[in-house]
Amino acid sequence: MKVTAIKQQVKRPGRYSIFVDDKYGFSLSESALLEHKLASGQELTPKQVSEFKKLSGEDKLYNQTLRYAVLRLRSRWEIEFYLERKKASPALTTSILNKLSIIGLIDDEKFAQAFVNDRRLLRPTSRRKMMLELRKKRVPDKIIQEAIGNENGDELTALQVIVEQKRRQTKYQDDQKLMQYLARQGFSYGDIKEALTSRKN
Repeated sequence: MKVTAIKQQVKRPGRYSIFVDDKYGFSLSESALLEHKLASGQELTPKQVSEFKKLSGEDKLYNQTLRYAVLRLRSRWEIEFYLERKKASPALTTSILNKLSIIGLIDDEKFAQAFVNDRRLLRPTSRRKMMLELRKKRVPDKIIQEAIGNENGDELTALQVIVEQKRRQTKYQDDQKLMQYLARQGFSYGDIKEALTSRKN
């Protein structure tokens, strides 16, 4: 069996169709193509063709997962869950996770820190709520604690920002309603009272 043509795919420029004996055989990413040094005119055994077809599916899933991972930072569990939905085998899941870890696309410490920074800068919320959200993404508690820290200053700052934002809405002119909202966001009663009192002074 001979590789008779290798053609770049139109819809996926980073992927190549490999034709065996003038018929479509399988496809590979550019990196996989270079790694396995396939070339037109190369002879393949039926077993090799079968192995390349299996590799094609695995290579395609790796690249899909790669695109999923670069859209935004994700926790290790989120990517594991993505692969589970794609019905990847345990061995393939481990292989893909290792590859993504090596190139820095799976790093729960980096993910947790970016998550906390984003919340503090763009969507202020309580430490408690951030912890719950990170736990939902299966980030280890030790990493969560390191990312969130123990300083109360950031908590009060976030609370004051939210109070200022909510006070612009008519329904939150009422202290009781505002306190109930802030409590649902995970802030403590003491911090809420302090933020509301300092605003009035």
